[in-house]
Amino acid sequence: MTVGILFVALGTLALSFVLVGAVRRIALNQNLLDLPNERSSHVTATPRGGGAGIVVSLVLAMGVLWAIGLLSGWIWTVLMLSGGAIAVVGYLDDRHQLNAISRFIVHVSAAIFFVVALGGYPATELDKWGLPAGGSSAFSVLALVWGTNLFNFMDGIDGIAASESVFITAAAGTLNLMNRGDPGLTAVLFSLSAASLGFLFWNWPPARIFMGDVGSGFLGFIISACLMTTSLHGTLPIEVLPILGGVFVVDATTTLIRRVLQGDRWLEPHRTHAYQRMARRLGRHRPVTLMVVVINVMWLFPWAFATTRFPDSGRFCVAAALLPLAIVSIFVGAGRPEAEAQRGQ
Repeated sequence: MTVGILFVALGTLALSFVLVGAVRRIALNQNLLDLPNERSSHVTATPRGGGAGIVVSLVLAMGVLWAIGLLSGWIWTVLMLSGGAIAVVGYLDDRHQLNAISRFIVHVSAAIFFVVALGGYPATELDKWGLPAGGSSAFSVLALVWGTNLFNFMDGIDGIAASESVFITAAAGTLNLMNRGDPGLTAVLFSLSAASLGFLFWNWPPARIFMGDVGSGFLGFIISACLMTTSLHGTLPIEVLPILGGVFVVDATTTLIRRVLQGDRWLEPHRTHAYQRMARRLGRHRPVTLMVVVINVMWLFPWAFATTRFPDSGRFCVAAALLPLAIVSIFVGAGRPEAEAQRGQ
């Protein structure tokens, strides 16, 4: 079984690398470029839509996993339909700039379909968080929609979203394997990590291609869906999801709350996330992306591991893992208006 998962992951890595390179050539030939503007963190026109390579390679990998009997046909179908809808609306947004409402409707519909198809989310998993009876499935839909948009919000400098995906999926796959979880889900997580790594070769600073909404939304949804499913199967505590995605969860949430409280038009693009401020202060993307990698491996993974060993301490582990990140985000100036942040530097 482990050998089969390894071969599928390696094949997915190679396929993703080739496909992203092909997408880059097509984007250059058709002039599908992300042009810099006042809200951009890049300064040169760069091909976009490379996330399509991640989507296609993972879809094919899941097909192979289903064909060899590792992945449940039902899980495969649900992930394909819901994740596929997210990828399609992302692709259309990359090409035609859809409005926020239409994207939101698709994101919510895909999340509802996923939760309903899996039979809802058991209240016992979230009782300890004080959610009202019957609120667990609604919370799951909200978490999926938020997770879908997290990668879109945080995909603002070279390499950060792809390396985050590589880490979360590899870490979750490792924890699921250690806890003898569903081998099909383990295989999907490792395959997604491999697909993200294949893209990262092209996106590492300085990026030669951008992910686009087709990749960022798909990654956010599939990662959230897979980790919620492992929790549903009783393998990993639900707290593992916010811990492994802690950098993205804290930065995006802190920034959003601050912008809402300030009365900003929070749906509009901006450059006020903590990671974006750090990239401008340092003048480069690579040090920030590397800092995120170090935080993930050295700080967040041990807390996620501790949560799997002491599930009754999940709330403590979440607080201990994320609170220092929140303090750093606030200190850096996440969400503050540009002029105010410059006066405070």
